[in-house]
Amino acid sequence: PAKDTRRWVVSRKLTVVRAVVYGLISLDDALETYAISEEKFFSWVDLAAQHGQKGLRATYSQFNRQP
Repeated sequence: PAKDTRRWVVSRKLTVVRAVVYGLISLDDALETYAISEEKFFSWVDLAAQHGQKGLRATYSQFNRQP
């Protein structure tokens, strides 16, 4: 995704997660380049691992959180 990305659609989230997981970019570089927090990044990783692509949809994570 572009460095100035502000709208994080599923495909962009997945691209960044995969890039870090497969070692194409370091976690630190991803966080700095895309101005995302470590907490947000790892929430994407967890949601993708637990629910696949659909877990990265904003509406999915908003309405399906564990109490």
